[in-house]
Amino acid sequence: MEYFIDWFQGIEQQYGVNPYIFASIYIGAIPIFWIFTIKLIKNLRERKSITFPVLGMSFCAVSSYIYLLIAGENIPSWVYAVIVAMIGYALYSVKVKASKKSREVVNEL
Repeated sequence: MEYFIDWFQGIEQQYGVNPYIFASIYIGAIPIFWIFTIKLIKNLRERKSITFPVLGMSFCAVSSYIYLLIAGENIPSWVYAVIVAMIGYALYSVKVKASKKSREVVNEL
């Protein structure tokens, strides 16, 4: 328990952010993350797009660190990597969907 208290109080010193806001975002994202996980499994079973659930899960995973990006300093490099990966995945997904739709429109003509 002492380790957790030290870690929690060290957030303010290490990253320059309010640890209570950080913890609220971190803990608050957990149930939303699980909702997106359930949606992902459902979409996989129904062979539907998994883009929205994957992006939602990714956002929940880094949401407290996005707060660090906005208000903090000394942010771990893996946070930047995950955010870049999320953006890359979103762009790739949009490109694939747009290409598919454009092929459908061309085939209808």
